[in-house]
Amino acid sequence: MLRCSKTLKNGMPQMMNGKIFDTTEVGKMFAGFKFPGFDAGALMTIQSKNLEALTQANQLAVAGFQAFAKMQVELTRDAIDEASALVRDWAETNAPEEKLQKQAAFAKKALARGVSNTHEMVELASKTQAAAFGVLNKRFTESMDEMASFARKEPETSLQNGTKKAHRR
Repeated sequence: MLRCSKTLKNGMPQMMNGKIFDTTEVGKMFAGFKFPGFDAGALMTIQSKNLEALTQANQLAVAGFQAFAKMQVELTRDAIDEASALVRDWAETNAPEEKLQKQAAFAKKALARGVSNTHEMVELASKTQAAAFGVLNKRFTESMDEMASFARKEPETSLQNGTKKAHRR
């Protein structure tokens, strides 16, 4: 399993042994191998597109997580401000009945706001998940189509005169 200690400024992952893992080197390693009916370049292109889609999905997920965290901070700040206002208002009130009414009104308002905030947060998480999954699903479908066409390609056989093609059946 490839374990990376950090990502360098150029976007290349640095492996645990300190060396840089360069995916272009993998393609070069297999460039000299010739397999009938196997196009290593096409396979590398397909996998490169898969990695691009995975990167895009991860970026969407990170952006969604950041928005989710920002929303949580804002909601927490609002709740603290409201609670502080309630405590100040409650301290200024002398009658126990009035304090109880204010506390009940605050609890009712806080419950309604909590339900609304939870709904907003679930909606944000859902949209983020759908966007990231949509990218991956689209790429998976494209990849399956590419792999199917990749598998159907007719391999060329080099006969002595090099003019005939072998046909798969």
